[in-house]
Amino acid sequence: MALSEPRQVAEDTLRERLAGARWILAAAALGLGGAAWVGTLAPGSAFVIGALVAAGALLPVRRRPVAEALARFGGEPKPVARAEERLPALVRALPEAALLLDARGTVLAANGGAVGLLASVRVGDPVSFAVRVPEVLEALRAAVADGSARRIEFAERVPIDRWLRADIVPIRAGLLREGARTEAVLLSFIDLTPQRRVEQMRVDFVANASHELRTPLASLSGFIETLQGPARNDANARERFLKIMGEQARRMSRLIDDLLSLSRIELNAHLRPEAAVDLVAVVSHVRDALAPLGRERDVEIVFEHPAGAVEVRGDRDELIRVFENLVENALKYGGSGGRVEITILRERTDALVTVRDHGPGIAPEHVPRLTERFYRVDTAHSREQGGTGLGLAIVKHIVARHRGKLGIESVPGTGSTFSVRLPSGPVEQKKKPV
Repeated sequence: MALSEPRQVAEDTLRERLAGARWILAAAALGLGGAAWVGTLAPGSAFVIGALVAAGALLPVRRRPVAEALARFGGEPKPVARAEERLPALVRALPEAALLLDARGTVLAANGGAVGLLASVRVGDPVSFAVRVPEVLEALRAAVADGSARRIEFAERVPIDRWLRADIVPIRAGLLREGARTEAVLLSFIDLTPQRRVEQMRVDFVANASHELRTPLASLSGFIETLQGPARNDANARERFLKIMGEQARRMSRLIDDLLSLSRIELNAHLRPEAAVDLVAVVSHVRDALAPLGRERDVEIVFEHPAGAVEVRGDRDELIRVFENLVENALKYGGSGGRVEITILRERTDALVTVRDHGPGIAPEHVPRLTERFYRVDTAHSREQGGTGLGLAIVKHIVARHRGKLGIESVPGTGSTFSVRLPSGPVEQKKKPV
C-alpha cells in the first residue's frame, strides 16, 4: 500500500538527516563501544549517551532565509558571482548608454542604450571604432593614467546634429578581481540634444520677439521726434504721422497679445479640455465675425457642414482662435481666388474641419516651417497685412492641446488647404466627489 504524501515526505526527510549525520553517529558508536569494552563506561550509560547523540543528529538544521526559500522551491543556493562577472551585468542594467572598457580601451560590455547610440560598438573591439571623438579618447587615456573621473561635452554632425555628454569613471583593480592589477573604465553617455534644442529655441524666440517689438518702437520714436521738431506746426504731416503711429501701436499690441496667448497655451499644454463644444456653432461664429473682412476684400466665405451639432471635447474660446486665424489667413493671403471654403466632416470617431483658399499657394520648401514662431513666407507682405508671425504657431499648440492634428497642403498656383482633425465622440462626465 502506497504511503500518503505527508508521511512519505517525513520518511524521506528522516533518511536525509540520518545520511547527513552518518559520520557523527559512526564516531560516537566507536567511542562508546571502546569505552564499554575497556570497562570505563557501563553498557547502560553507553546506550543512553548513544541515544542522545543520535537524537541530536536528527534535530532539524536551521537554514538561512534564502537557502530555505530555494529549498522550498526545489532549488539550491547558488554561489555569489565574482566581481568580474557582476560588473558587466551592472553595466547592462544601467538606464543610460554605458560601456565597460579595460585599461587598453577594449570594450568588455555594452548595454542596449550604448548599442542604440553607437551602432558600431561591439564587445572585443577598441572603443575608438565606435567613438571617434578625439576629446573623449584623450580623456579616457588621462583617466586611466591618473585614476580621476572626467566629464566631456561634445557635438556630432554626422549622421545628424546631436550634443552628448560623456562621463568617464575609472574602476580600480580590486573591484574586478582580488589581487589582480587589471583596471577598467566605465564610459557612459547622456544625450543633451533635446535640452540644447530647447535652449536654442528659447534664444531664437527672445531674439525674434525683441526684433518684432523694436521695429514699431523705432518707428514710433522717429515720428514722435518729428512731431516735436520740424513737423510741430504741420497739420497735414501730424495727421499722417498719427495714423501711422496708431497702426504701429496696434501692431505691438497684437504681438504682445499673441505672445501672452502662446505662453498660456504652452503652460496648459498637458491639460486636455473636457467641455462639450459644437464645431458648427464655433465656425459659424467665426464666419460671421470675419464676413466684413471678406466683403472688404471681395471674397466669398462658403461654409458646408452636416445637419445638427458636431461635438468635440475642447475649449470654445481656443477653438474660435484656431479657426479665426486659419480663415483670416485665407482671406488675407489666399483671397485673390475670390472664394474661401470651410467644410466640417464626420469621420468615424473624428471631426475634420478644412479651410481652403484658391490663392497663389505656398512653395513646398516653406510648408514644413509655417508653424514656427515668427516664420513668414513673405515678411514684407505679412507685415502689411498686420501679421505677427505667431498665428500658426498658436494654432499648432491649441490643436496639440486638444489631442488633434493640423495638416497643411498647398500647390503653387492652385491654393492652400489647412485641416484640423479633432477627436469627437461622447464627452466623459467627471464624477463629483461624494
